[in-house]
Amino acid sequence: MELGLQGKNAIVTGAAGGIGKAIALALSEEGANVAIGDIRDADDVVRECEQFGVKAVSIPTDLTKADDCINLVKKAEESLGPIDILINNAGLWPTNLVKDIPLQEWHKTVDINLTAVFLTCQALVQKVLAEKRKAKILNVTSQAAFNGSTTGHAHYAASKSGVVTFTISLAREVSKQGINVNAIALGLVETGMSAEALAKNREYYEKRIMIGRIARPEEIAKLAIFLVSEPANYVTGSTFDATGGMLSR
Repeated sequence: MELGLQGKNAIVTGAAGGIGKAIALALSEEGANVAIGDIRDADDVVRECEQFGVKAVSIPTDLTKADDCINLVKKAEESLGPIDILINNAGLWPTNLVKDIPLQEWHKTVDINLTAVFLTCQALVQKVLAEKRKAKILNVTSQAAFNGSTTGHAHYAASKSGVVTFTISLAREVSKQGINVNAIALGLVETGMSAEALAKNREYYEKRIMIGRIARPEEIAKLAIFLVSEPANYVTGSTFDATGGMLSR
């Protein structure tokens, strides 16, 4: 299937590793240029993307800072040109029972998982509407947005629930102007962020998954790039279940 991503310019947050890295590489393989917004060093990922003959750039971004979120879109356009695709992948998954969550941890979780999504989307939408262009936005959420947390992640679940309703709301506002906005709900994925939890409770998590195993980043990336591709032009305001069946149990 031809995805129509050749020559497109994309931003992927949190792409220095894990799912974001897999998405950035998958986009690059399809011919898209990629800007990586991450607080971590992403130079190695940039070099891997460039091996596909595309442009790639790392933009140091602290998603807890509003100016960084807004400037990510500006700097990406300065490096690549008009942005066609925004994938808000970055996330924070701290562990604490509600009775023990420090206010600072609550704020940081919401800032990265939800407020940064709003700010980057707003910055891109303003530009795209002003220039009368089209674009695609994909926000990464979680099965916890629908089921809540069972293992001390209430702040994470709350922030990801916000992503779902924000995605629907934004889609209602801008879809007729040519901006598709969707989300993808994830379960457990083999990444550095989930490594500690999986080391302690792998059997517990696997029992909650119909498929019976943890997802690989590359599997998620394939669905993600489809949702920002030309064949997905008629899809908007939707949250796609990529949880291996967790949402159905």
